[in-house]
Amino acid sequence: MEQTGGATGAGASLPVRDVMGVEVVAVPAADVVAHLARALDEGRRLAVAFLNAHASNVAASQPRFARALDEALVLNDGVGVDLASRRLHGSPFPENLNGTDFVPRLLAELVEPRRLFLLGGRPGVAEAAAEVLAQRAPQHRVVGTRDGYFTDDEAAAVAAEVAASGAEVVLVAMGNPRQELFVAEHGAATGATLLLSVGALLDFLSGRVERAPARVQRWRLEWVYRLALEPGRMWRRYLVGNVRFLLRLARTPRVR
Repeated sequence: MEQTGGATGAGASLPVRDVMGVEVVAVPAADVVAHLARALDEGRRLAVAFLNAHASNVAASQPRFARALDEALVLNDGVGVDLASRRLHGSPFPENLNGTDFVPRLLAELVEPRRLFLLGGRPGVAEAAAEVLAQRAPQHRVVGTRDGYFTDDEAAAVAAEVAASGAEVVLVAMGNPRQELFVAEHGAATGATLLLSVGALLDFLSGRVERAPARVQRWRLEWVYRLALEPGRMWRRYLVGNVRFLLRLARTPRVR
């Protein structure tokens, strides 16, 4: 069963599905692009986050992160959340809206020129990603970049730096839950209209991290490829985390 609107109205005109306590938008990518374009035109501040199996696990154990998701428009990312939708609601999501593919599409399809700020990654990553975006979405202008290596005590100053740039759209790439917490707690201070928590997107755009081959992406096994590339960093997230997600899903009643 679907309902319209999120807890705070982030997706007030979009149908959502409850995925183990998180309301996730359940429409095709084109509808989300149109919704975000309207928000930008109206100057209506909006946070966008993505829910995958890992983020779902984090939300279940960290109330602060769960509250941040409650305040955002949350999009479905990956096969785990799709499996949850099939079991809990009887059908998959209309389209996989993972941030690595959706955000570049969004920027390419936004016709009105926008001012962008790229925040996150190691030093040099945001600048390299900006060069790629300049080719893929040349109608926009990157007005600022900054790496994600700052302390919580410095977060307010970083938000002020974004505000001084005049950015309308901010891509925040610091991994969850840190990126979503920054947006929830400092997003208003940035003065930006649209703040997107984009995970490893800047690493992918910059070429610092290799994406899976197209065939693996079509099979929706990109997580296996990332695990093979970085087993020491990713084994707990994917091997332990995926089992935990499936056990939580098995204990969750179906929506009637």
